[in-house]
Amino acid sequence: MEWVKTYFYVLRFMKLFQKLIAAPAIITMASGFAVNAAEINQPEFSPFTKSPEVISTGDFKSELLVPGDWAYDSLKDLSKSPRFNGSPVHRIEAAAELNRLIAGGEGLMNGAAIGRLSDELGSELAIMKGRVDGLEARVNGIEAGAFSDTTSASFGVDAILETSDGGGKSEAVGFHYAWEMKTKTSFTGEDTLTVAAEAGNGYGTTGKILDFGVKNGDNTIKIKDVNYKFPIGDNLTMKVGDSLKISKSFNQACSYSAFTDELSNCGDGKAHNVSGDISASGEYDFDNGFTFSGGVSGKKDSTELLTKENPGIWALNAAYETDTYGLSVAYASDVDNAYWGLNGTYDFDQFAVSAGMGIKNPDGATNSTSWMAGVTLPEVGIGEVNIGIGTDGYFEDAETELLIYEASYGFDLADNIGMTVGAFIQEQEAGTDDITGVASTISFSY
Repeated sequence: MEWVKTYFYVLRFMKLFQKLIAAPAIITMASGFAVNAAEINQPEFSPFTKSPEVISTGDFKSELLVPGDWAYDSLKDLSKSPRFNGSPVHRIEAAAELNRLIAGGEGLMNGAAIGRLSDELGSELAIMKGRVDGLEARVNGIEAGAFSDTTSASFGVDAILETSDGGGKSEAVGFHYAWEMKTKTSFTGEDTLTVAAEAGNGYGTTGKILDFGVKNGDNTIKIKDVNYKFPIGDNLTMKVGDSLKISKSFNQACSYSAFTDELSNCGDGKAHNVSGDISASGEYDFDNGFTFSGGVSGKKDSTELLTKENPGIWALNAAYETDTYGLSVAYASDVDNAYWGLNGTYDFDQFAVSAGMGIKNPDGATNSTSWMAGVTLPEVGIGEVNIGIGTDGYFEDAETELLIYEASYGFDLADNIGMTVGAFIQEQEAGTDDITGVASTISFSY
């Protein structure tokens, strides 16, 4: 009976949580580790940037004010600035002019216009304030000689305290870590050369079930990515590199933050999340919510591209995204398989839903499918709740689908310190106990 199975899982989770609580020394060691490294936006510092933008174009898409817009005309009347000479201006530039007016007291006789403009450009004003507050310290660090004035670095450390039961594995409490360093250099103010290195001691006792860990688990530092990103014109951005997935140029309409590795693909693990190694890819932004991307890549762990023996992988992606919803489709093809993927997300303010599916079409074999659905509650106490379900890979129609269930809660302990706690169930073949597990990841970024 279903209630008996549910009761069994509850007892199992309670047992696993007790094992975590019984390891206070490890918990003490783990209280404050990092997942994602905070990144310095290099264009803020570039003394030779050719762009009129204060921030990178990646932060704002189609954010222009043009003559005839009420905000453009109001700022022109209030400031009398020659910047408003009939040519469009970026919203961040408009916010800078508004900030000057407010600071200098100019034009404040029209309080209604100032108030309305402050509401319209509120996001840009907030971004400017945050960046200005941190800019002086960052510039001082650069001038001290840590890096050149066109290079920035970011670091992160993850740690996980976890335990699992079932699947033929013995019970154990595991503690693992992963470290990453990433440097970014700009030569023109619009391009970026990225070099990333990592080290760690494995994936944890749950293996590769959780979205955690590094490829090499022997505590050695290895370069994991070298890539170069550069613009061609105003709308096309190209990326070339080693160990760079084609999907780094893709837009996937999924707002769900997964706890397990399989659900992090949002139901489509091979089209939107196409891998590869040596690769070249590009994204064209139509400045209206639509993007189109594509690329080619060599076989994983290969140092060659498009060889006769192994042509590698090529893939395409199209997406449309707004502040409220998004939809994306992707196609990928390798030597033996073709993959399709479809994703969608919608934000209802109080919660957001994401769903996706994938189709694997092997040459001369039966098609198989994958799927996923998840709900995100962005404001629960001090953090965010994510609850999801999906298949554990691709399954043919005649096969019994094996599912993964998960729930997690993520929150910030302090600036650049975050924590996520969660639990999962991974179904196994008949005759083998399902794997149940609980874990806590703690993160630092610096």
